[in-house]
Amino acid sequence: MLRLSPPNFKRFTQSRSFDVIYGGGEANVAVSLANFGFPVDFVTRLPKNDLGLACIQYLRQYGVNTEKIIIGGERIGIYFLEVGASARASKVIYDRDNSAIATATPDMFDWEHIFEGVSWFHWTGITPAISEKLAEICLEAVKTAKSKGITISCDLNYRSKLWKYGKNPIEIMSKLVSYCDIAIGNEEDAEKLLNIKAPDTNITSGKIDPSKYQSVVEEMTQEYSNLKYVAITLRGSLSASHNTWSGILYDKNKMYIAPHYDIAHIIDRVGGGDSFAAGLIYGLQNFKNDPQKVLNFAVASSCLKHTIFGDFNLVSVDEVLKIMKGDLSGRVSR
Repeated sequence: MLRLSPPNFKRFTQSRSFDVIYGGGEANVAVSLANFGFPVDFVTRLPKNDLGLACIQYLRQYGVNTEKIIIGGERIGIYFLEVGASARASKVIYDRDNSAIATATPDMFDWEHIFEGVSWFHWTGITPAISEKLAEICLEAVKTAKSKGITISCDLNYRSKLWKYGKNPIEIMSKLVSYCDIAIGNEEDAEKLLNIKAPDTNITSGKIDPSKYQSVVEEMTQEYSNLKYVAITLRGSLSASHNTWSGILYDKNKMYIAPHYDIAHIIDRVGGGDSFAAGLIYGLQNFKNDPQKVLNFAVASSCLKHTIFGDFNLVSVDEVLKIMKGDLSGRVSR
């Protein structure tokens, strides 16, 4: 997607120019994993024009393979982001109708070919929210991936402004999640997309109690026996500029809780959940016998994302490990 943001924390009504960035849920994960040294393919559909080409070049510069991108359609999807500050919340306006990906159809994606040599498939709940055809495309993708023994992870990512084509999100997402090995989300995602509610939680208070979410992860793994892991991000919103950040990981036997980070000066929180997902994927492939380290890596990685402008988490493994060791000083490295 193309992201357009007023510069310098301006409101939409004030701005006479926009900062241009490219991003999107799955793309953000792809770039993070490429930065961590993984070979990554990105699959989408983009128009054959200069904006589509610019998006492809933007991905390539971070090491993401773009050869599996389908070319076609009339336009790239856009979202406008007004970045909030202090008590003023950020705002998002979507302009994705009739975009190249929104008008995609199942016959455009040869999943047997796309999944050749692939070991992991990651998708987000944003994609099936865009159109009914994309929900069908996602279903074909997870079915094919499952048949090939590919590990499947999903970031639920509920977006109320996108689910508008008349289908029940719970019905669609529950069917898709039934093919997944790992599910990632937060309390709103679980409630709105899987009808599983965290009891006695108040996300606007700025205080998050991880123990309140044990029933959520237990119910998810009971309802979806295919899930090997469930991860939940824990964001306490003290203001638009000041959040707390942590997470939990559940593997059907034990719930792991990450260290608690106080992010007192947020540069850009967009992509925070995607950076967590990428960190989790990296950890599950590198720290297989240490679920606590897996979770700690994911949370430290996404903590760093809040300090970086744009959708992408442009950090290295070494930088994440440094945060995990407790070095939050921000001292100059020289």
